[in-house]
Amino acid sequence: MTPLKKWVLGSLLGIFLIFGFFYLSIYWGWWGEIPDTAELRDLKQNEATEVFSAEGKLIGKYYIFDRQPVLYEELPQHLIDALIATEDVRFYEHSGIDNRSLLRVFIKTILMGDESSGGGSTITLQLAKNLFGRNDYGKLSIVVNKLRESIIARRLEDIYTKEEIIGLYFNTVPFSDNTYGIESAARKFFSTTTKDLNLIQAATLVGTLKASHYYNPRLFPQRSLERRNVVLHQMNKYGFLPSEAYVEARAKPIDLNYQYFNNNGGVAPYFRSQLKKELARILDTLKTKDGEPYNIYRDGLQVHTTIDYEMQIMAEEAMEEHMAALQKQFEKAYGNNPPWMRDDLLQEALEESEQYRSLAAAGWKKEKILDSLHRKTDMEFFDWGKKKLIKASIADSLQHYMKFLNMGMVNLDPANGAVKSWVGGINHRYFKYDHVMQSRRQIGSTFKPVVYTAAVEAGIDPCTYYSVREVTYGGGWTPKNSGNEEEDPYMNYPMSTALAQSINTIAVKVLYDVGLQNVIDQAKKMMFPEDIPKYPSIALGTAQMSAADLAGSYASFANRGKAAKPYYLTRIEDKYGNTIAEFKPQVAKTPAFSSTTGQVMIEMMKETVNSGTAARLRFKYQLPNDIAGKTGTTQDNKDGWFVGITPHLISVTWAGTDDPRIGFPSTYIGQGANSALPAFALFMQKMNANPHFKEITQANFPAPSSTVQMMLNCEPEKRDNFLDRLFSKSDKPKKEKKEKKDGLFSKIKGIFKKKN
Repeated sequence: MTPLKKWVLGSLLGIFLIFGFFYLSIYWGWWGEIPDTAELRDLKQNEATEVFSAEGKLIGKYYIFDRQPVLYEELPQHLIDALIATEDVRFYEHSGIDNRSLLRVFIKTILMGDESSGGGSTITLQLAKNLFGRNDYGKLSIVVNKLRESIIARRLEDIYTKEEIIGLYFNTVPFSDNTYGIESAARKFFSTTTKDLNLIQAATLVGTLKASHYYNPRLFPQRSLERRNVVLHQMNKYGFLPSEAYVEARAKPIDLNYQYFNNNGGVAPYFRSQLKKELARILDTLKTKDGEPYNIYRDGLQVHTTIDYEMQIMAEEAMEEHMAALQKQFEKAYGNNPPWMRDDLLQEALEESEQYRSLAAAGWKKEKILDSLHRKTDMEFFDWGKKKLIKASIADSLQHYMKFLNMGMVNLDPANGAVKSWVGGINHRYFKYDHVMQSRRQIGSTFKPVVYTAAVEAGIDPCTYYSVREVTYGGGWTPKNSGNEEEDPYMNYPMSTALAQSINTIAVKVLYDVGLQNVIDQAKKMMFPEDIPKYPSIALGTAQMSAADLAGSYASFANRGKAAKPYYLTRIEDKYGNTIAEFKPQVAKTPAFSSTTGQVMIEMMKETVNSGTAARLRFKYQLPNDIAGKTGTTQDNKDGWFVGITPHLISVTWAGTDDPRIGFPSTYIGQGANSALPAFALFMQKMNANPHFKEITQANFPAPSSTVQMMLNCEPEKRDNFLDRLFSKSDKPKKEKKEKKDGLFSKIKGIFKKKN
């Protein structure tokens, strides 16, 4: 043997040994664990965690990808043919690896350093990649990942039939717009099911597999059309499609019927988003039998909640119905010069945006950043009743969404704090921020019942009369009443009327009579937050709370004085039905006020509904239910609130904008009775129409005791007596506004003073 032959033979043997050792190092798992046959045989890819309502209805799932599985029998033959012809024409001949293609990849990639050589992937290899993903191994990434996938592919072929592999592939393969699985793709792009995909639709979707974004039929229709025709050509070339049918098919356009499906939709999306955060925290403290942490996306957990499925749907419908109408009213009231169109406001919003901050952190200059944020591209904009695809910039998007009003609405059982429905906003896809638990806003006049509760507890008679007149307190603070009507400054009202009409000036006077600290202590007994401002302005609602916490505090009025912490998670089970965590209600151990005070407050808040600021529940919405309640509006009409109380349900509704610089244009529109109350009213109408909820809708508060009836037996108003008005010291404010008086009146006053 010549030296040359020996050298060549030795070189080949060396290469073979190096490759063999390299391959074995991957096989042995030195480059990362490879699933064994047992694991692949028991393959259950991404077992979703399921979320159930209180009555056991499925309300959502948590999973990694937007995937909806289908059976092999549901795959039309032309879909399978399109895949085989385009991706792996020798699929039925090999055992998972196309040796010719793999050898080409090895020689070109390893020996020649051509990383763009590509090829070599069979359907089974692609399935292995879809199931287990790829890791970063630096310059060897392509080679190591390909070899890992080849090992997995051979094992898959040993376990599953070709048909099962096709089924697994179509259920895991990624399509355009972050869509995983053929069923989700069929529904998203053509609003149909997999079994009903026609030849054109099937070829279009298979065509996107080469590069899902580049051939996205929604974004790049011409490219997608050309790629679809390549698929049709391959089908014709390999005998899957007759020439006549091929010519006819390639002449047809792509007719999309695009519908967006993702986790943002479905029942209770805001609730499910909050629940996911809570589950992540809880699962961090739990371990499987093997000592491993639970995975919310893979372990097939079953999560049971307090949500009432039907009530949730009705709450969402009521919110949408009201907010669509309120948005029109809001925009119309602002007319041609709304605040969201102001350049200075837009500039502030841009500089506060995440995109601006990230570019600034990267060292971009302001001019370059603004230029980037004004660059237009394809965007989908939300609007009530429609969604539209337009050319717009990030700046356009910010300006568009600044104008939208949002809403938070929660309903809970006052007996235990169980959340029955949760509406965190108007659309979870476009507005992620939750307004039930996450948002804390000033609560306005919904705090006034706390002031009056403290007063009754302190022994102040509900029929104690207070003047409506404005008073200036220390620091120059002069609380004013809302509304434009001129008030009679000498009119007095009892506390019951003052609460029903939400009179600011009287609420502050009652607070001063009770004492600021006593009011704060009363609030804390009702589970209000610890950070209540220690200022008299809390009487008008400067304290901040979430809608959920406010509902839990108000539960005390319908639960014998005991507030309840809102809870929504009852238990978590593993995939075998074993309970791994259980949760109980958290109700205050002692009442926050006496039974008499509780009855007084319910009767006073009934008057709010029957003849006060919430009276439209009766005259407009014709609700016959036994309801107590309180409206609330914050300073500058930023927030509108309504709390509805029935014997077995507490409902809190908030309405306002996400941008604190934009409020309602007037009290007429922004007051809680107009901005928040109607959502509750529509919700109750739907509840009344459903016999299933008669135990809630037909329930009545217990009749007040004779003592309480006597305590509230007073005239709703009375005017000051002339002499009392002149000489009364008890109602004289610390500092009153100067009033103009004619000469005769002054003389009369002087005469009486001399006599006294």
